[in-house]
Amino acid sequence: MYLATTGRRDAPPPSATGGPGRRVPATVLALGTVSLVTDVSSEMVTAVLPLYLVVGLGLSPLQFGFLDGLFNGAAAVVRLLGGHAADRGGRHKRVAGLGYALSACSRLGLLLAGGATGQIAAALAVDRVGKGIRTAPRDALITLSSPPHLLGRSFGVHRAMDTTGALLGPLAAFALLWVTADAYDAVFVVSFCTGLLGVLLLVLYVPPQEAAAKPSTRRANNPFGALRSAAFRRILCAAALLGAATVGDSFVYLLLQRGLAIPVGWFPLLPLGSAAAYLLLAIPAGRLADRVGRRLPFLYGHVALLGVYGLLLVPAEGPALALVLPVLILLGVFYAATDGVLMALAAPTLPDGGRAGGLALLQTGQALTRLLGTAGFGAAWTVWGPSRALWVAAAALIVSLAGGWALLPGSSAPDPERSTA
Repeated sequence: MYLATTGRRDAPPPSATGGPGRRVPATVLALGTVSLVTDVSSEMVTAVLPLYLVVGLGLSPLQFGFLDGLFNGAAAVVRLLGGHAADRGGRHKRVAGLGYALSACSRLGLLLAGGATGQIAAALAVDRVGKGIRTAPRDALITLSSPPHLLGRSFGVHRAMDTTGALLGPLAAFALLWVTADAYDAVFVVSFCTGLLGVLLLVLYVPPQEAAAKPSTRRANNPFGALRSAAFRRILCAAALLGAATVGDSFVYLLLQRGLAIPVGWFPLLPLGSAAAYLLLAIPAGRLADRVGRRLPFLYGHVALLGVYGLLLVPAEGPALALVLPVLILLGVFYAATDGVLMALAAPTLPDGGRAGGLALLQTGQALTRLLGTAGFGAAWTVWGPSRALWVAAAALIVSLAGGWALLPGSSAPDPERSTA
């Protein structure tokens, strides 16, 4: 059974603060390795794609932006279908494997497309569909293979390994371009082979979780069945509310660049800085969430984002590094304290047979409201200018934090000392 709704629900069970069983499960490490390898493959292409399409093939920035935005929006919808399919009969590994395989094959599509815009668009669509399909089943596998009191640590380890791949991918791509004298085909070939390696690792080292998932139920067969859980509805509403007050990373980097007159050549290093901070903090944030409950770290992560907004509003004085480093570190804190922690907070409120569908619904809701928030900030910047738009974003985040504090339930993790019948 789940913990009673009375009392301090965000407190972890006694076993969460010590004792045996503190190791991250092998399945989580295997999934982390798959994500690391796949992210190397994915980010190799992501890093060079704007140059390839805009500089190499002559697409306008508007055309590139339209393609990228369209396919990212489609991926959010596909994520729901992937989660629903994974819950039917506990097919999490098979559905995740399909997603990884589609993303790997999309690199081959880019290689064979040549300069044909339609074929390039189709290859990008396959990549986004693959990513949308695999995300929720993969996260469901993490929750089904981890003890409830270790969910924060498990997601922290996975996200750290995933981010390692995201850091290595662009470095590998630009190294290949340097060695091959800007031969984009070489990047696509290596990316394809690396993606296939990720699929092979999933097949060989990630065990299926059919035994852990309960037989399909009416709730599991309904993509929106997770909404029957009052605790999950509150988590979904809080995540969506806070997502709507989140300014996109690209705007944060642009505000840094404009405020400090950072040379354009250094601009691509800004995302690497926040990713490095996320990599270093993901595991400690997950462990902390397991100890103190996942509600507070998730909220404090958004307080760190509020700190980012505040620093960007401070008039730029002194060395640029004095502002850049705190902003990038706080942005890394935000992602470390919210990304995997939100999944760990929501998973115990969902039945095993509806875990992937529920997480997919949560991820989709958050992604769509973040898209609206980013679009709204862009519109406010256009109408009022960056400073006033940032003040509005900060005020919206403060209001959203108050709403999140009221909405979010406690950790609601099942107590391993009590019956789960």
